[in-house]
Formats: sequence, C-alpha cells, structure tokens
Amino acid sequence: MNEQEKEEYGTKIANLLTDHLLIKSITTLGSNITISGEIFGNATLEDISRALTSHGVKGSITLRGSDAEIRIKLQSDEIAGIPLINILLFVATIITTTLAGAMMEGVTDPFSLEGIISGLPFSITLLSILLFHEFGHYFASKRNNVTATLPYFIPAPTFIGTFGAFIKMKSPIIDRKSLLEIGAAGPIAGFLVAVPALYYGLSTSEVLESVGGAGIHLGDSIIMMILTSLIHPNIADGYDIYLSSIAFAGWIGLLVTSLNLIPIGQLDGGHIAYALFGKKHDSIAKWAFLPMIPLGYYSINWILWAILILVFIKLKHPPVVDEDAPLNVFQKWLGYISIAIFILTFIPIPFS
Repeated sequence: MNEQEKEEYGTKIANLLTDHLLIKSITTLGSNITISGEIFGNATLEDISRALTSHGVKGSITLRGSDAEIRIKLQSDEIAGIPLINILLFVATIITTTLAGAMMEGVTDPFSLEGIISGLPFSITLLSILLFHEFGHYFASKRNNVTATLPYFIPAPTFIGTFGAFIKMKSPIIDRKSLLEIGAAGPIAGFLVAVPALYYGLSTSEVLESVGGAGIHLGDSIIMMILTSLIHPNIADGYDIYLSSIAFAGWIGLLVTSLNLIPIGQLDGGHIAYALFGKKHDSIAKWAFLPMIPLGYYSINWILWAILILVFIKLKHPPVVDEDAPLNVFQKWLGYISIAIFILTFIPIPFS
C-alpha cells in the first residue's frame, strides 16, 4: 500500500470502532497504522477487539486510562521471493500427479522413464489449471491491495495425486468490490485453461464399445456435453468415450471450478454471492447446501463435501470492513460470468 491507501485503510478501520471510541488520531508509519481514541460508554477492550476480529483485522490494543491505542501491522508482500515450502510442495505435487497420470495410462512401473513420460501430460494439464486458478486469486489480491501468499500445492496419495492448491490472505479484504474481484478471478482463469484442455483431450480420446466390469463413470456437465457433441457427435448405443489423461485432467479442473463456485461460506462462490447480494448470502448459502443431502444418495462425494463445508468452510460469510462500497458494472459482470460458469460446470453426480 502507498501512504494514501494506508490512510484510507486506517479510516475504514476507525469507522468500525465508532461505537466504542471517540477517535482522536490516525497515524501511519512504515508498515504500522495507529488509531488512538477515548473509550466512551460501557465499552471494553473486548468490545474493541471483537469489532476488529469480526472483520478479519488483527491488531494490538494498549489502554492508558480512558484512552485506547490500536496498532495494526500490515503484512509484508511476498512477491520478492518464493518461500522454500511453496517450491517443495509444488515439486512434490508434480511427482505425485505424474505418478497418478502414469497409472492412468496403465504403465506397470510408474517410476520408470516410460512412466514419467506417460504421466507428465496429465500432471502438466492439471497443475496448469490449478496454477491459473490460484494466480488469478493472487493477482486480483495484488490489484486490490490485499496481501496474499503464493500458492500452496497439496500432494496426496490419491488417484489424481493432489488435494488441490490454495493461497492465504494475510490482510483483510476491505470492501465488496475487492471481495468479488478476488473471488471471481480464480474460477474464471482456471475455466479459461480447463476448457481448451478438455477440448483437446476429448479430440484425442477414443470411442470404444462399452465393456462390463468395474470402472468409474464420470458425470456430465453442460460444457462437457457441448464439447462432446462437437467432437464426437452421434455416438452409437453401446459405445462410450474413454477419456485420455489430458481430457480427464480437464474434467477434474472443471469439477474443482464447480465445487469452488458453490455460493457457500468462504468458497469462491461464497465470496461472489456475498459481494453481489450482501446479507442475503446467508439464505442463498442455506439453499445451496440443502441439495447436497439428497444428492448424497446418488454419490457419497456430496456427503463428504457437505461434512467438509460444515466443519471447515462454514455456511456464513464473514463481513467485510466496508459493506457499503458499491459494485461497478465490470465487477457485476464478473459475478454474472462466474454464475454462468458454475451452471456450465456443475455435475450432479460426478462419479458413479
């Protein structure tokens, strides 16, 4: 942040405290913002602390008689260097997704040179989608003066080799316009990579006669049905498309996009819904959550996702510092485009 942005930020934080403090001064020095004021009424330090933390603001509070001093330390930006942990996790995820891709291709020794070569197309495709998604969030955070970490990738011993990736916000999101841009940038960026990947992957996939036995049937989204009809029209009864590893990576990328765009809590879709509709988000989140229960009858994955949401993500979205800042036309369209992407990518029964 430059000095003017720090002053504006300090003023918005001070506005959160007007029920408890008679503000006397707001000063900025380096990475510190200091707000001084006189406590009035029956306000306590706990009231002040609660007003800050409810909006994601962390600060130290010092009391001198009836005067309180709140010092907020802004986090330093991490763009100067990539932390070692981010590099190690990314390399590990390249390895696990490459092994997963090799096993999809039926290679007997996924650690061999043949296994690495056959597994890389899946790994590169999936990680490209995840990279664009996370860096969409990262650069939108930069644009809105919100400090965020670089992406953390999560290697995992799963059939796709990863649990995905995430970034951490290290400073609060000030207003709804910033929330919407940050929330929408990731899914839109990932979608723009996943669709061409899926198109190419489908063009290299074979249409073969269906055979009995164990296997995984992948559900269709609207965008999947559109691309399939363009590339493989008029598939005869008794035949199925056997996805190449690149097509499967594209399909996974769109599934991740869809799950993130569910308008609940602090999912990307929750950010977008809160930015567009404000406190109506609570009702939207409840209605978005309820269908997961009956869908769980057809796919256990929805029950697992519902449990993760209830335990870790929560239904409600925390308030932003400035809830009254209006959205401009560009930001509203980002929200509408994100809703359209959610509709296009939603898969009622992902696996069966």
